Amino acid sequence: MEEAACRKLVNVLLPILLCLVGASRAQPYIGVNYGEVADNLPSPDETVKLLKSTAISKVRLYGVDAGLIRALAGSSISVVVGVANGDIPGLAADPAAASRWLAANVMPFVPATTISVVAVGNEVLESGDASLAAALLPAMQNLRAAAVAAGDGAAEIKFSTVNTMAVLAQSDPPSTGAFHHDIAPQLQQILGFLSKTSAPFMINPYPWFAYQSDPRPETLAFCLFQPNAGRVDAGSKIKYTNMFDAQLDAVKSALGRAGYGDVEIVVAETGWPTKGDSGEAGATVDNAKAYVSNLVAHLLSGVGTPLMPGKSVDTYLFALYDEDLKPGPTSERSFGLYHTDLSMAYDAGLTSTSGSAGSPSGGGAAEQPKSAGWCVARDGASDADLQTDLDYACAQVGVDCGAIQPGGACFEPNTVRAHAAYAMNQLYQAAGRHPWNCDFRQSATLTSDNPSYGSCVYTGGQ
Repeated sequence: MEEAACRKLVNVLLPILLCLVGASRAQPYIGVNYGEVADNLPSPDETVKLLKSTAISKVRLYGVDAGLIRALAGSSISVVVGVANGDIPGLAADPAAASRWLAANVMPFVPATTISVVAVGNEVLESGDASLAAALLPAMQNLRAAAVAAGDGAAEIKFSTVNTMAVLAQSDPPSTGAFHHDIAPQLQQILGFLSKTSAPFMINPYPWFAYQSDPRPETLAFCLFQPNAGRVDAGSKIKYTNMFDAQLDAVKSALGRAGYGDVEIVVAETGWPTKGDSGEAGATVDNAKAYVSNLVAHLLSGVGTPLMPGKSVDTYLFALYDEDLKPGPTSERSFGLYHTDLSMAYDAGLTSTSGSAGSPSGGGAAEQPKSAGWCVARDGASDADLQTDLDYACAQVGVDCGAIQPGGACFEPNTVRAHAAYAMNQLYQAAGRHPWNCDFRQSATLTSDNPSYGSCVYTGGQ
């Protein structure tokens, strides 16, 4: 091959290869919300550099940030842009207005930046504004028609709207999930539009809010993906071990009950605050880390939910940064995965770069070190707590507790402590051997001493 042709081929293939390498760490179902109610946000370039150092592959904007969208051009990170609630009536009334909105807010960026969804309005159906709710579907229809007519990367964009769990009249137990009757006329038509256009139903499940209304220790464990006794759905007979799955399956049930079980669910927001006011139970760094890191591990496992098995739902974590200008209680300003100086608020298991700050300038792409050794029962943990941990661990995907059944290699000694230690270690190893996988509400601890004995072998090691 001639030298010029070789150079031409390299110039074509190299960007593709670099993109593939850069995307190898990203996970297609993990996104993040980028809120801008702040006066101290990093530059778009710094933010994109940070995102590229993580497993995040999607960003949701609440409006249209031209600087950030342009900075994401050529990356593997897709974008959800938002239409302000105040713009909906005009877009619904005039197809030409929808074409102008698209020309100003989408067409300058595609196809260089992948815009996956336009979220038309935020929590409109729960706003109590009947005229705004009535305008929602026509606005979505006009915008989609404008995108199809525009082509050039816009025709593939999906159009949806974001809802809170308040659209459900019933959610507990999950099998009874149903939408409110008072929004049924608009919602039924919107679901028909989503189904016809293969667009997602976008929902904001927040176990944090569920815990606020029921601040018992067992509810906290259920919300944080920590060991708990579980909750059995009397209708489906399914045992749920975390609130996130229960909330999503309630939405799935509601969609099915409405006749649109085929519509895909996307989690537009979910998160946990690192601090709050005196009346905001559970708003701590430790709880935020437990919720988000355990949620990320749950998504990485690919197990899905009981009603949507074997596939992780696209999930946008709330939020990338704290927003210091947001009104309301302290928690509203404290959901950031990162501080605006680019340091981690806590390690959520999203980054593959080393270094304590979590800054993208922290030197290379070395794999984050995982904890070595084994996870065992902590001295002083009660048999009652260990029994709960044992039952929880053995119920998780990837955990095989056969060795502690009668006749198994680790059945003896037949004590709750010994059996719990084996099960805890099984879950720790299966979940990725991160320190937070050996917490069990502080009834477990890591050790470098191999707990194996006789023919009983504990998986793990250095």
